[in-house]
Amino acid sequence: MKIHTLVLSAISLLFASTAIAQDVPAAEKNYDQSFRLGFGLNGGIPTDSDTYNFSLGADARIQYDLTKRTSLTFTTGFTNLFMDKDVKDLGFIPLKAGFKAFIWEDQFYVLGEIGGGIAVTNDYTQNTYLWAPGIGYANKNFDLSLRYEAYTEYDTDQIALRIAYGFEL
Repeated sequence: MKIHTLVLSAISLLFASTAIAQDVPAAEKNYDQSFRLGFGLNGGIPTDSDTYNFSLGADARIQYDLTKRTSLTFTTGFTNLFMDKDVKDLGFIPLKAGFKAFIWEDQFYVLGEIGGGIAVTNDYTQNTYLWAPGIGYANKNFDLSLRYEAYTEYDTDQIALRIAYGFEL
């Protein structure tokens, strides 16, 4: 029993002595983690359907900054998929969680979101899973992004543009 304790102690000491501290830039050492809130307008075009014409929507996004360059997001709102005149439009509430990473000059970013869409208009009952990778540009208050949004249960996907205004809480 004592031999096992001695071997485990020696291995622990070996790993502890090889630990190396990383240099963290001064700007990120004392970074204040904070929340941001943004309100956006969305417009999109379908990628693979003859039934859908375009989409319009509005959203609210809460963002928690983990570091100066990475954030967690949660987005909800309302999106309406406008259809041909013979088919009723489909409106749904998206619920998406995501990760945002600034990759260039703390203004250009990539964003990945995953979640679901809850159908709420015109007697539609089919909900959907969705995922949405995107790219964007943001400064202190404005956010402009382009995303591809894919649905598992609707007959289309879309490419959408989002223009938003945001602020720190």
